[in-house]
Amino acid sequence: MISRTVSIKGVAKPAHRMFFGTAIPVMLEGGDANALISTAVDAGFNAIDTARGYARAEESVARWLKVAPGNRDRIVLLTKCCDMFGDRTQKVVTAERIRKEIDESLKILGTDHVDVFLLHRDDPTHPVAEYIETLEALRKEGKCLAYGGSNWRHERLAEANAYAAAHGYQGMTLSSPHYGLAEQVRDPWGGDCVTATGVAMESARAWYRETRMPLLAYSSLGRGFFSGAFKSSDLEGAKKVLDEVAQRGYLCDANLKRLARAEEIAAAHGVAVATVAMAYLLTDPMNTLAVVSMPFPELVQANLKVFDFEFAPGERESLAAI
Repeated sequence: MISRTVSIKGVAKPAHRMFFGTAIPVMLEGGDANALISTAVDAGFNAIDTARGYARAEESVARWLKVAPGNRDRIVLLTKCCDMFGDRTQKVVTAERIRKEIDESLKILGTDHVDVFLLHRDDPTHPVAEYIETLEALRKEGKCLAYGGSNWRHERLAEANAYAAAHGYQGMTLSSPHYGLAEQVRDPWGGDCVTATGVAMESARAWYRETRMPLLAYSSLGRGFFSGAFKSSDLEGAKKVLDEVAQRGYLCDANLKRLARAEEIAAAHGVAVATVAMAYLLTDPMNTLAVVSMPFPELVQANLKVFDFEFAPGERESLAAI
């Protein structure tokens, strides 16, 4: 059986391995998501992923936190800073902006701390020492319990944690690159999006297996590629379902072959294609978690089905071999 929770260094509360993703229309538009969040948290999805770059989504989370005094204590709350806006070639990760944006997030969310605070991007030309010094200071000030990186290459994570260890700091305890059954064949958004998929990233996967750093995968279903909304044999249907970002990042022959095999496995088990793809991610030898979009209440229960799913011998291997 697939385990439902994971421990994140620095965070006492175990986090659900599927984080409730807030980059969904109702929340990005600042809508009322109270019932939706409550449905997810009541079902056990106690980890919420948001970001300063999803400004109105943070506002939606804040409204839910205010519904009941105990809501903040029920969840593991993650937010991110230093996303890119406009010119995605611009380097935007600075100590000043890190501090500015965590203070903005805490004010909007109405809490004195987040459980996990991630740098949404990296600037590889910038020394890791300043980032770690800034993040560690925020942790000691009580503004976050743990910190890490989103779209950080594993070499930079290793360098950052070597610096942290040398100074007796907690260091980065969670990473959020792209990962999943869908290989990210091109950068979907620009701005150095990082993936752990593909032959070229085997060294990254080996590092994650060795260190056991939790890997929180974004676009865990390939931005809808493994949603089951189109068939592997219907390329035109795929183009109608997938937006420009998803087509650029994930629409390729190899992923269509993976989808075809996932369809066969799903049919054999009587489950959804998305269940097969999520099971592939969560049974990875790495310490994998996933950000999951649940824009409708019925998807909350649908996502729980992965924890009752087991691959037959050879099925997962057949997906990995493509």
